Amino acid sequence: MNWFSRYPSVLFGLVFILYSELAAATPPAVKVVIPDKIPGTTLVNAEGVIALAAKTPDLIIIDARIEGDRKHGYIEGSVSLPDLQTNCSSLAKVIPKKSSPVLLYCNGVNCGRSVTSTNIALKCGYTNLYWFRGGYEEWIAKNYPIVAN
Repeated sequence: MNWFSRYPSVLFGLVFILYSELAAATPPAVKVVIPDKIPGTTLVNAEGVIALAAKTPDLIIIDARIEGDRKHGYIEGSVSLPDLQTNCSSLAKVIPKKSSPVLLYCNGVNCGRSVTSTNIALKCGYTNLYWFRGGYEEWIAKNYPIVAN
Protein backbone atom coordinates (compact mmCIF):
# COMPACT_ATOMS: atom_id res chain seq x y z
CA MET A 1 0.00 0.00 0.00
CA ASN A 2 1.51 3.32 -1.04
CA TRP A 3 1.41 6.64 0.78
CA PHE A 4 -1.30 8.23 -1.44
CA SER A 5 -3.71 5.33 -1.02
CA ARG A 6 -3.39 5.70 2.78
CA TYR A 7 -4.01 9.45 2.69
CA PRO A 8 -6.41 10.22 -0.21
CA SER A 9 -7.44 13.54 1.33
CA VAL A 10 -3.82 14.73 1.13
CA LEU A 11 -3.74 13.83 -2.57
CA PHE A 12 -7.02 15.64 -3.11
CA GLY A 13 -5.69 18.68 -1.24
CA LEU A 14 -2.51 18.79 -3.33
CA VAL A 15 -4.50 18.54 -6.57
CA PHE A 16 -6.87 21.28 -5.38
CA ILE A 17 -3.97 23.59 -4.47
CA LEU A 18 -2.24 22.95 -7.79
CA TYR A 19 -5.46 23.60 -9.73
CA SER A 20 -6.11 26.80 -7.75
CA GLU A 21 -2.60 28.07 -8.46
CA LEU A 22 -2.93 27.33 -12.19
CA ALA A 23 -6.33 28.98 -12.38
CA ALA A 24 -5.00 32.08 -10.62
CA ALA A 25 -2.03 32.22 -13.00
CA THR A 26 -4.24 32.10 -16.12
CA PRO A 27 -5.30 35.60 -17.09
CA PRO A 28 -9.01 36.04 -17.81
CA ALA A 29 -10.06 36.45 -21.43
CA VAL A 30 -10.21 40.06 -22.52
CA LYS A 31 -13.72 41.03 -23.59
CA VAL A 32 -13.72 43.51 -26.44
CA VAL A 33 -16.56 46.01 -26.26
CA ILE A 34 -18.15 46.40 -29.68
CA PRO A 35 -18.77 50.10 -30.28
CA ASP A 36 -21.34 51.61 -32.64
CA LYS A 37 -18.52 53.44 -34.39
CA ILE A 38 -14.76 53.79 -34.15
CA PRO A 39 -13.47 57.38 -34.14
CA GLY A 40 -11.03 57.95 -36.98
CA THR A 41 -12.81 55.52 -39.30
CA THR A 42 -15.77 55.59 -41.66
CA LEU A 43 -18.52 53.13 -40.78
CA VAL A 44 -19.99 51.24 -43.76
CA ASN A 45 -22.69 48.63 -44.24
CA ALA A 46 -22.73 45.89 -46.90
CA GLU A 47 -24.03 48.23 -49.59
CA GLY A 48 -21.37 50.73 -48.58
CA VAL A 49 -18.70 48.06 -49.08
CA ILE A 50 -19.95 47.43 -52.61
CA ALA A 51 -20.09 51.15 -53.43
CA LEU A 52 -16.65 51.73 -51.91
CA ALA A 53 -15.11 48.84 -53.84
CA ALA A 54 -16.68 50.10 -57.08
CA LYS A 55 -15.25 53.62 -56.73
CA THR A 56 -11.95 52.67 -55.04
CA PRO A 57 -10.02 50.18 -57.18
CA ASP A 58 -7.05 50.22 -54.78
CA LEU A 59 -9.20 49.37 -51.74
CA ILE A 60 -7.54 46.84 -49.44
CA ILE A 61 -10.02 44.60 -47.63
CA ILE A 62 -8.74 42.96 -44.47
CA ASP A 63 -10.52 39.97 -42.98
CA ALA A 64 -9.66 40.07 -39.26
CA ARG A 65 -11.21 36.66 -38.55
CA ILE A 66 -9.25 33.61 -37.54
CA GLU A 67 -8.38 31.06 -40.23
CA GLY A 68 -11.06 28.63 -39.00
CA ASP A 69 -13.78 31.21 -39.68
CA ARG A 70 -12.33 32.13 -43.05
CA LYS A 71 -12.55 28.48 -44.15
CA HIS A 72 -16.34 28.90 -44.22
CA GLY A 73 -16.03 31.65 -46.80
CA TYR A 74 -14.89 35.24 -47.16
CA ILE A 75 -15.47 38.41 -49.13
CA GLU A 76 -13.75 38.20 -52.49
CA GLY A 77 -10.47 40.07 -52.66
CA SER A 78 -10.02 40.21 -48.91
CA VAL A 79 -6.66 39.53 -47.30
CA SER A 80 -6.55 37.30 -44.25
CA LEU A 81 -4.91 39.10 -41.32
CA PRO A 82 -6.38 37.79 -38.05
CA ASP A 83 -6.51 40.31 -35.21
CA LEU A 84 -4.11 38.17 -33.17
CA GLN A 85 -1.47 38.61 -35.87
CA THR A 86 -2.14 42.29 -36.50
CA ASN A 87 0.60 44.76 -35.62
CA CYS A 88 2.34 47.65 -37.38
CA SER A 89 4.73 45.27 -39.13
CA SER A 90 2.07 42.87 -40.42
CA LEU A 91 -0.09 45.78 -41.58
CA ALA A 92 2.86 47.31 -43.46
CA LYS A 93 3.22 44.07 -45.43
CA VAL A 94 -0.31 44.33 -46.87
CA ILE A 95 -0.87 48.10 -46.92
CA PRO A 96 1.60 50.05 -49.09
CA LYS A 97 0.96 53.52 -47.65
CA LYS A 98 -0.56 54.88 -44.45
CA SER A 99 -3.08 56.78 -46.61
CA SER A 100 -4.17 53.70 -48.59
CA PRO A 101 -7.91 52.99 -48.38
CA VAL A 102 -8.46 50.00 -46.08
CA LEU A 103 -11.67 48.24 -45.09
CA LEU A 104 -11.67 45.91 -42.08
CA TYR A 105 -14.30 43.33 -41.18
CA CYS A 106 -14.85 40.23 -39.07
CA ASN A 107 -17.84 37.97 -38.33
CA GLY A 108 -20.43 40.60 -37.40
CA VAL A 109 -21.69 43.01 -34.78
CA ASN A 110 -20.78 40.66 -31.92
CA CYS A 111 -17.26 40.06 -33.19
CA GLY A 112 -14.48 42.19 -31.73
CA ARG A 113 -11.69 41.10 -34.07
CA SER A 114 -12.14 43.95 -36.55
CA VAL A 115 -12.44 46.40 -33.66
CA THR A 116 -9.08 45.23 -32.34
CA SER A 117 -7.44 45.31 -35.78
CA THR A 118 -8.88 48.72 -36.61
CA ASN A 119 -7.64 50.20 -33.35
CA ILE A 120 -4.18 48.78 -34.01
CA ALA A 121 -4.20 50.26 -37.53
CA LEU A 122 -5.16 53.65 -36.09
CA LYS A 123 -2.30 53.47 -33.57
CA CYS A 124 0.07 52.56 -36.40
CA GLY A 125 -0.89 55.77 -38.21
CA TYR A 126 -3.26 54.56 -40.94
CA THR A 127 -5.59 57.37 -41.92
CA ASN A 128 -8.05 56.08 -44.52
CA LEU A 129 -9.87 53.33 -42.65
CA TYR A 130 -13.36 51.95 -43.21
CA TRP A 131 -15.03 49.64 -40.72
CA PHE A 132 -17.65 47.14 -41.84
CA ARG A 133 -19.34 46.56 -38.49
CA GLY A 134 -21.92 44.09 -39.82
CA GLY A 135 -19.12 42.00 -41.29
CA TYR A 136 -19.44 38.58 -42.78
CA GLU A 137 -22.74 37.94 -41.00
CA GLU A 138 -24.43 40.90 -42.73
CA TRP A 139 -22.74 40.07 -46.03
CA ILE A 140 -24.11 36.53 -46.22
CA ALA A 141 -27.53 37.57 -44.82
CA LYS A 142 -27.89 39.77 -47.91
CA ASN A 143 -26.79 36.90 -50.17
CA TYR A 144 -23.78 38.81 -51.47
CA PRO A 145 -21.15 36.66 -53.16
CA ILE A 146 -18.47 34.95 -51.14
CA VAL A 147 -15.45 32.87 -51.94
CA ALA A 148 -16.07 29.41 -50.49
CA ASN A 149 -13.21 27.06 -49.70
